[in-house]
Amino acid sequence: MTETVQAANPGNAPWAKAGRQPRIAIVGAGMSGIAAVVKLRKAGYTDLTVFEKADRVGGTWRENTYPGLSCDIPSRWYCFSFALQAQWSHRYSYGPEIQAYMEKVARDFGVTDITRFNTRVTELTYTHPHWHLTTGDGEQAQYDVVISATGILHQPAYPAIEGLASFSGDCFHSARWDHSVDVTGKRVGVIGTGSTAAQIIGAVTPQVQEMHVFQRTPQWMVELPQKTYSPRWNKLVQRFPVLQRLSYHYYLQILLHTFSAGTVGNKTMQRLISWLCRRNLEKNVADPELRKKLTPNYQAACKRLIFCSDFYPAVSSPNASLVTEHIERIEPAGVRTVDGSLHELDILVLATGFDPGAFILPTKVTGENGVDLATRWAGAPRAHRAVAIPDYPNFWMLEGPTGPVGNLSLITISEYQVDYIISMLDKMKAEGLDAISPKPEAFDDYNAAMAEAIKSTVWITGGCDSWYFDASGLPNLYPWKPNRYLREMHNPDFSEYRLSG
Repeated sequence: MTETVQAANPGNAPWAKAGRQPRIAIVGAGMSGIAAVVKLRKAGYTDLTVFEKADRVGGTWRENTYPGLSCDIPSRWYCFSFALQAQWSHRYSYGPEIQAYMEKVARDFGVTDITRFNTRVTELTYTHPHWHLTTGDGEQAQYDVVISATGILHQPAYPAIEGLASFSGDCFHSARWDHSVDVTGKRVGVIGTGSTAAQIIGAVTPQVQEMHVFQRTPQWMVELPQKTYSPRWNKLVQRFPVLQRLSYHYYLQILLHTFSAGTVGNKTMQRLISWLCRRNLEKNVADPELRKKLTPNYQAACKRLIFCSDFYPAVSSPNASLVTEHIERIEPAGVRTVDGSLHELDILVLATGFDPGAFILPTKVTGENGVDLATRWAGAPRAHRAVAIPDYPNFWMLEGPTGPVGNLSLITISEYQVDYIISMLDKMKAEGLDAISPKPEAFDDYNAAMAEAIKSTVWITGGCDSWYFDASGLPNLYPWKPNRYLREMHNPDFSEYRLSG
């Protein structure tokens, strides 16, 4: 039965003209959703409701629980600027510790108090000047502003392999890890060799009887300089908070000016990255034949660079085999490759990634004049400065299309994007505006400039194919140095926007 929530209907008067708080719906309670709540409240915007499809906060760190899960961004940077934490156990944190941190921050800042858990947003429809929101149970409500905080990689991608459903053993996606299945002493197969697969293989191989790694494309990898923090050091950092702040900015600057800069034209850094990758491979894979199979034919950082120290030793171990023949089909007993070999398995793990073009989809989002977002994007999602779309007034995205990703802290990116959105809300409040949306010509110019600039980046010149590419034939990425993007987020150009009211 459809229920309309009367308290959620503030009437037809635009909030900025009526002099009231804007009613803001935030879709998603992952890292970006948490950041949005905290920073919006600090800026004076307090009428907030978070809609979360799951039963707790955390986003990707809630969804992914596979063995070996860790972050490739240093812990003291991969955290909220408003909630720095001294008590990290490692330089690069493991998944359960990050999830615990997310839950603690959400509790401490009252995010959980305003979150509607187990509530999926199925439809958003704009009727000037409001958004009408519908949930999976048919509930409807009206909001002045909608912020999509769904993240980038949240819809698992399953491989289209013949016979997949016929496998008689345990089979699951890496993002849906079945912890009731014991891998000890089993014959395990992993399809994929990306970051997730590398971590799983590194963690699981010592426990299993056989590890079969099905590789379509080899990956460049850099050793992860992991370090365990001593209780004494953590106590010192906690006692002197300035050390936390210095560490945060140190790692921010290091990553911005090294690996991230190397992808967008810094030739010296590109050469250094390539050298580090080759050195890692040569040092940790002694067998020349195996090393040859593991050597990519494209430039390092053309795909998302993998930081992992366990994969090469694991795949070199006696109980592991690297399968480079293409998969023909899945059979009840295992995986059949095109050379006729049957790789018999007890467990099959699909480390095949996510749909990179989903963002807020499959939620049906309808903007002005009935424009459907999925139709508009058509497999090539784009946004203005990664946060806004023409014909979708007062609709904002965190970690939206063409934003800086790569080897960066998405928490930092999200915080800067929230600051940008706050600037827009402040503009509406100061001038009594009904709505803000990008001008089509500004959107077109911005995306055309990106399409041109991306051609000189390693994602194009490096000679690889990756999940960054979409239906446009180009990578869905920010083509300039990420610190430029951060500056842009703190210096909005309102001439790029249609200001209604």
